Amino acid sequence: MLQFEGQGSAHTCDGVSRRDFLQVGTLGAAGYSLAQHAQAKEQGLVADGNDQRSVIMIFNLGAPSQVDTWDMKPDAPAEIRGPFKPIATNASGVEISEIFPRHAEIADRISFVRSCYHTSAAVHDAGWQMMQTGRQFSGGVETPHAGAVASYLQGRRTDLPPFVVLPQTMGRGGGNLPNGQAGGFLGKSHDPFALNADPSKDNFQVPDLLPPADIGTVRLDRRRKLRDLVDDTVKSFDASDNAKLLDSNFETAYRMMTSAQAREAFDLSKEPASVRDRYGRTRFGQCCLLARRLVESGVRFVTINTFLTVFDEITWDIHGSKPFTSIEGMKNDVAPMYDQAYSALISDLVERGMLDDTLVCNLAEFGRTPRVNPAGGRDHWPQCFTTYFAGGGVQGGHVVGRSDPIGGVPDERPCDPGNIVATIFKSLGYNLESHLPGPAGRPFPLVDFGKQPIDELF
Repeated sequence: MLQFEGQGSAHTCDGVSRRDFLQVGTLGAAGYSLAQHAQAKEQGLVADGNDQRSVIMIFNLGAPSQVDTWDMKPDAPAEIRGPFKPIATNASGVEISEIFPRHAEIADRISFVRSCYHTSAAVHDAGWQMMQTGRQFSGGVETPHAGAVASYLQGRRTDLPPFVVLPQTMGRGGGNLPNGQAGGFLGKSHDPFALNADPSKDNFQVPDLLPPADIGTVRLDRRRKLRDLVDDTVKSFDASDNAKLLDSNFETAYRMMTSAQAREAFDLSKEPASVRDRYGRTRFGQCCLLARRLVESGVRFVTINTFLTVFDEITWDIHGSKPFTSIEGMKNDVAPMYDQAYSALISDLVERGMLDDTLVCNLAEFGRTPRVNPAGGRDHWPQCFTTYFAGGGVQGGHVVGRSDPIGGVPDERPCDPGNIVATIFKSLGYNLESHLPGPAGRPFPLVDFGKQPIDELF
């Protein structure tokens, strides 16, 4: 939430006094200039011709069971195969679970990767880190989210931030680890803009588009130039990192609050009721619709968290015992809203001619144990799981990789988080051999050595 302090003064960590200090909470992702973007192209970091491509990353927080969703094992014993049957899709030879009938109708747009794995701990937030950044954090170094890299390399297209998270960043995961949804060593200016609101609510508004009630537009305009807010006697502060971050955050806040384009993009009331119904009036459904509107308005990278935490709501985390749900509970509580919203998003992007320029990737932190546990659920299993992709240059309608007969380990074409993130960067046209300015200014490889994209998808 934006907060303007009207009277008095504030202090930075350097002890510098400032008048009318502007605090920006959820609002980051200031991006960078077109000149820097051109420089990135000149240096070969970003390919020509891909500047219109965007990404919608759907992160299935809690981790779906591969055996009950996209990689069914109908010939395995009952304690492995679970209660659901596979159904044919409109993609030749591709079968998925019966609990996703609408996915089956658009499977020719989707390609499934059934041989994903990672070697980190079977803890939610460890998987969140790896799958969104391509790396496990170590030595105090937080690798930036793929969307933060897009913000750094390409910046904003419009008044909207380049990197947005809906409906908010992830909560607790059990390991007390950073969740990977930040700018990391690239800095807070490349943190995402987090909505921090539920777009399915009747009174939905975006907090950071609303100027504080005690500041009118005239006063807001007077504050536009951050230089006027700094004590004239403190010249050294102007050149400090604090001042630069504050200045970019102020400009971002000002542009957002005064931009008709930003207000329009976030205004779901502009959508016909039939379109909102098509996506489903759930939080996830309306986030998918909002993601389409944001990409349509120029946002480069949108991450949708299907759920916010594994502790306070029913999610994909189907351990079976309370407060978690069972495999059957997933069918009744999770699958219908997810199936409706995702299929609506893909179909809508196709109808609007946007899918070719929009990569939609569906990720999760790990899979579930092949064997059903005594409580009627499945537990954490990073050794094998499924991700899937549509649009953004991906050729739909086929399967990459294969798991073993019980969905326990990859049997063909294993893919780890580095391969997944490299695939996203390939769709965006980035030079995978380039480097980012890492901690202490040291070059930091865009992807780990040897991590190649999943070329079979393209």
